[in-house]
Amino acid sequence: MTAFPGDNPGVVARPPLIYLAALLVAFAMQRLWPMPIFARATAIGLGALAALAGIAIAVWGWRTMRAVGTNVDPTLPSTAIVTSGPFRFSRNPLYLALTLLYLGISVAFDSWWGLIGLIPLLLVMHWGVVLREERYLEAKFGDQYRKYKMKVARYLLGVG
Repeated sequence: MTAFPGDNPGVVARPPLIYLAALLVAFAMQRLWPMPIFARATAIGLGALAALAGIAIAVWGWRTMRAVGTNVDPTLPSTAIVTSGPFRFSRNPLYLALTLLYLGISVAFDSWWGLIGLIPLLLVMHWGVVLREERYLEAKFGDQYRKYKMKVARYLLGVG
C-alpha cells in the first residue's frame, strides 16, 4: 500500500450530495412541469420497495467497510480493498444503493423527471467519482486491486 500526497481519489463531490442535487432538480422540474409515471398507489409501493432495497444495501456496504477499517467517505484515504459483503458482487455497491434510493424516491413521488435525471446523474457518478476512485485504488493498491477488478463487476453485471 502506497501513501501519497492528497491520498484520496479526488472525486468531484461526495456521492450523496450528487444524488441529492439531482433529486432536487427533478423535484423542481416536477413542480414546474408535472409528468406522472403511475397511479399514485402503484408509484408509492414501487418507490418504497426500491428505496428500502437501496437502504438495506447501503447499510450492508457501510457496515462491511467499517468492519474492514477503511473510510466510507471517498474524500478520505482508503486503507483497504473491501472484498466481502456486497463488495463480492459489485465494486460499487454503495453507489448502486444510492441509485436504488434515488429511483425509489423518484418513483414514489411519481416523477418522470427523476428518471430522466438519472442519465446525467449516472454520467457524473461514472466519470466524476467511479473512474477517479478506480485510478486511485489501482495506484495505491496495485496488483491487489487489479485482481479484485478482474473478479468483480464495476456495477453489477459483467466485469470491467
